Amino acid sequence: MVFDQVNGLPVHILVLHAAVIFVPLLALGSVVYAVVARWRAKMGWAVAILAVVAPIAAVVAKVSGTELYNRLLGQGMSGPILEILDDHMNYGTITMWLSIALGVVSLILVVMTGRAGARLPRVVEIGFAVVIIGLAAANCYYIFETGDSGATAVWNPA
Repeated sequence: MVFDQVNGLPVHILVLHAAVIFVPLLALGSVVYAVVARWRAKMGWAVAILAVVAPIAAVVAKVSGTELYNRLLGQGMSGPILEILDDHMNYGTITMWLSIALGVVSLILVVMTGRAGARLPRVVEIGFAVVIIGLAAANCYYIFETGDSGATAVWNPA
């Protein structure tokens, strides 16, 4: 499979760092974009790119992680590490969906305010800000939990 291995290395190990970098950058960028209207013209392009790249990175990390998990199960992996990996996979799934949600909402806001000086009604801007701040906070929490449980599985499985 495409998401299994590259030159004998698991794809997950090669791509997970993209999600670790781009998801928090999307969270930060989208919050600033939603809250600081005067900066929108300067950073809209970056938020739009991150709104596409971060969810793709999270999806690839999730799919390649599932491939790695299945490979390890096929090689007879068992014991307490399975519980850690199950938690890691659950966190990764939540992170993937949250990053997609944040990407979609951020992209909608960028498109709606993309014209120079375009402003939405105050209540709409506040609504977007509240949703984006909530999704950004959830993304940061789950990207941390995903990474922490993955590191625990690799470096301290017992």
